[in-house]
Amino acid sequence: MTIQEAQETVDNWIKTIGVRYFNELTNTAMLMEEVGEVARIMARQYGEQSFKKSDKEVNLADEMADVLFVLICLANQTGINLTEALEKNLEKKNIRDKERHQNNEKLR
Repeated sequence: MTIQEAQETVDNWIKTIGVRYFNELTNTAMLMEEVGEVARIMARQYGEQSFKKSDKEVNLADEMADVLFVLICLANQTGINLTEALEKNLEKKNIRDKERHQNNEKLR
């Protein structure tokens, strides 16, 4: 699935099953909530925190997909083409960071 197809699929889901988009502020809050769930898993799985009994059934891929879904919702409702946005962002990074990371002593 391309990013454009994902945007179209989410839009179709919202309009047929989800009834309508939540407003942008609600979706922003939901995005932060979903990112927090990813952060909690990362802290427990790769960091120093331990899992609670209630955390045992967590699924990192599913939580990342939740983040992506809400991000796509926000892009759709604000008129952002994520394919174009990512292409422009990578172009910016290629120019700005062309030698920056290569010359970073901390990365060696």
